[in-house]
Amino acid sequence: MSSKIYFKKQGGVNVRRKLINVASRIHHKLAPNHAKAFAKKLLLTPVRPKRQVEEPAGLKREPVLTSEGQIMTYRLGSGPTWVLGHGWSGSSSQFFPLMEHIANAGYTALAFDNPAHGESEGRFGHLPAFVSALDQVLEKEPAIEGVIAHSMGGAMVLESRNPCLQNKPVLLVAPVLDYVDNLVTTVESSGFSMKLFQEVIDEIADSYQYSLDSIDPLKRLTSGHAKTVIVHDRGDRFASFATSEQASEMPHVTLIATEGLGHGRILKSEQLRQGFDLLKEAS
Repeated sequence: MSSKIYFKKQGGVNVRRKLINVASRIHHKLAPNHAKAFAKKLLLTPVRPKRQVEEPAGLKREPVLTSEGQIMTYRLGSGPTWVLGHGWSGSSSQFFPLMEHIANAGYTALAFDNPAHGESEGRFGHLPAFVSALDQVLEKEPAIEGVIAHSMGGAMVLESRNPCLQNKPVLLVAPVLDYVDNLVTTVESSGFSMKLFQEVIDEIADSYQYSLDSIDPLKRLTSGHAKTVIVHDRGDRFASFATSEQASEMPHVTLIATEGLGHGRILKSEQLRQGFDLLKEAS
């Protein structure tokens, strides 16, 4: 969801949160259709980073036509393919350092911008659209070696039922394994009308036949058996490290914990490269 709904508390009372709650409920009561359109824009519009990132030499761009619009893909290297998926308000450029490492190891790194992110088309973004785009990108590949995902991208990968992911190694970076709790808590803490939020969620569920109640990345990880490595920072403010610790109790999951890297800088870390090397050697 948009970073606009995150607000800092001032002292012991969050006045802004209360004002947002009152304003959004009144808006919904007086102009329900307009309020719903506003809610979709607020909750489903990611931030598209404007900073320019230096591209690795040899990077190849290719748009893929999907039901979510044109999805931009980025390919680097040769050999068996590892697919990379970013999180909310992210883009494939966050993976460029890791993609170089993968290519240098003798593999192809294939990343893609999710709907409404990076250079892909789309006005709104949400998990069902993420999963849909991933599945359609995968359909273009004859085979894959493994998959890597950051943040909400981890929920996307675990929620996918695509057969080509079956028993493939998974590298999760700062994953949001408690996706539904994280989403609901974030909206509640903003003060936004939960009734209006639910209407937006219900519309997505009807359109994609994908209910919020059915989403449970941690359960998907628990029921899977593919070798999985999680790289997660203990001080992550956006994704629960404790939930990753819980997941690491499973025999097929290995946790690499970091310190001081947060939710974003971890994508450039040596520990992330080590996580990939661990999976590469096991495959």
